[in-house]
Amino acid sequence: MHPHAASAGNNSDIARGFLGAFRFSARALQLVWSTSHALTIALGLLTLIAGLLPAGIAWVGAQIVDAVVAAAQTVRAGDEAPLAPVLWLVALEGGLVAAMAGAQRGIGFCQSLLRAQLGQRVNEMILEKALTLDLAQFEDSEFYDKLTRARREASSRPLSLVNRSFGLAQNLISLVSYALLLVQFSPWAMAVLVLAGLPAFFAETKFSGDAFRLFRWRSPETRMQLYLETVIAREDHAKEVKLFGLGALLLDRYRSIFHRLYDADRALTLRRDSWGLGLGLIGTLALYAAYAWIAVTTVLGRITLGQMTMYLMLFRQGQSAVSAILSSIGGMYEDNLYLSTLYEYLETPVRASGGSAMHGPDPSDGIRFEHVSFTYPGAETPALHDINLHIRPGQSLALVGQNGSGKTTLIKLLTRLYTPDSGRIVLDGRDLDAWDEDTLRRRIGVIFQDFARYQMRVGENIGAGDVDHFEDASRWREASDKGMASAFIDALPAGFDTQLGKWFRDGRELSGGQWQKIALARAFMRSQADILVLDEPTAAMDAEAEANVFEHFRGLSRNRIVILISHRFSTVRMADQIIVIQDGRIIEHGSHAELLARAGHYAHLFALQARGYQ
Repeated sequence: MHPHAASAGNNSDIARGFLGAFRFSARALQLVWSTSHALTIALGLLTLIAGLLPAGIAWVGAQIVDAVVAAAQTVRAGDEAPLAPVLWLVALEGGLVAAMAGAQRGIGFCQSLLRAQLGQRVNEMILEKALTLDLAQFEDSEFYDKLTRARREASSRPLSLVNRSFGLAQNLISLVSYALLLVQFSPWAMAVLVLAGLPAFFAETKFSGDAFRLFRWRSPETRMQLYLETVIAREDHAKEVKLFGLGALLLDRYRSIFHRLYDADRALTLRRDSWGLGLGLIGTLALYAAYAWIAVTTVLGRITLGQMTMYLMLFRQGQSAVSAILSSIGGMYEDNLYLSTLYEYLETPVRASGGSAMHGPDPSDGIRFEHVSFTYPGAETPALHDINLHIRPGQSLALVGQNGSGKTTLIKLLTRLYTPDSGRIVLDGRDLDAWDEDTLRRRIGVIFQDFARYQMRVGENIGAGDVDHFEDASRWREASDKGMASAFIDALPAGFDTQLGKWFRDGRELSGGQWQKIALARAFMRSQADILVLDEPTAAMDAEAEANVFEHFRGLSRNRIVILISHRFSTVRMADQIIVIQDGRIIEHGSHAELLARAGHYAHLFALQARGYQ
């Protein structure tokens, strides 16, 4: 690319960035306004006051100097010194300085309260958005980078942008008031003030863009650092980290990521500060050139000593105001870049919620999969291909197959965590897409193989299965009885109020089988659920506990549809239908006896497992 073209492109990017800065300033102001009307109004008024007072203080200071000079001349002439005007002016300046200090304190107070409220508000917005997203988005690495950027930086940027906006307004007000006084000295004084600050401003803006591009570039590595912290410091990884001696290796990898990021930061900081120092000297030279200009003008008798004092103060404060204005604009540009990550995340497209049906025309029909195929986003081979099956109420279906064959994917489609690429799923005679999502999910009780282990109380772990009855102790008991968890829960120190996990004080850790019974009880929390989906529900239990659970379970599953995923054929053989899935396709379908009689893949797997018990 031609260098002029590249330069033009950079200038165009900066110009768009400035426009974006003010666009996001408006959105940030709306966000702050909706967070607290009172604090926003107070911040605006205090900013106005703080902007007007410095010029007033400088003007009163000039009056004091001239009054002192006049009083001294009166004393030298032998007359009585007129002290009252001087003292009144000193008192007035003291009052203005006190008001300025109060305004600055008030601004800091408002900003502190807004920072707390706004940080919480933005984090809530990020989490609320997360609740609307599809499972596919959470399984997308690029989306995780977007979420990481939003959570790490953007949550603090709205208030920063608002503070800079108010600071910009304050300094513009101050600069206008300085200009009204400085123009009496020379119109060129304001031109010198503004032009002297521009070189450093352009350099700072350029490096702000570089810093943001570095921030976006390293999002995956930052996320890897956070993951390594989790693996090294979390109790659910501690056993393997210690047993396999992974600690030093993972820590070295953590350090190497830091050093790569640090080297990039150091290079950018060195360039930024070197250019900032060099270009900042231009402003210093301009300040002292103005000092010399004002001093010579005073010596020539064109202005009074008080005016000289005022102009020197105005020029110094004016230069600070210009620097602050340009810094605010540059900072707003930088905040705009980071805020774009927040709004990029918040504006992530969300799939329409779908239908609104609460009932189906034929409740006796149960569930049908009709030529259903599905491929995960970014994958090349289908996870499911042309799946056809039918389960009526009161029937049970077992899914058998190797890991990765598509069994859990089928459940994700049934619960509408994903949508089929082709074909359709029908419940009670109505297409699954036509159902109201909340109604559909209330009808399904699920225990996944990788079920969550919440670091909460026992009862809350069970109550999570039905948020409408999350705190209902009687429902906890009913569900734990069905999940055969009541016996060990009653033996815990505080029963259902016992804290689980080791993250919080007095937390108790459970065995794998006990956690699985908690998850099973969670699936039974939904009393309206007439579809039970059990993905390896007894994998962590011993053989006797598994037999007891399923004997108990068979009595509770009447008039319900039960879908079971298991590698244990002692459990699978109880199902009315058994489907064998391989590479996303159904290769066998029938009852246990029918599949054994066919002497196919199922019979082979059953014989292999049975041989292990002989």
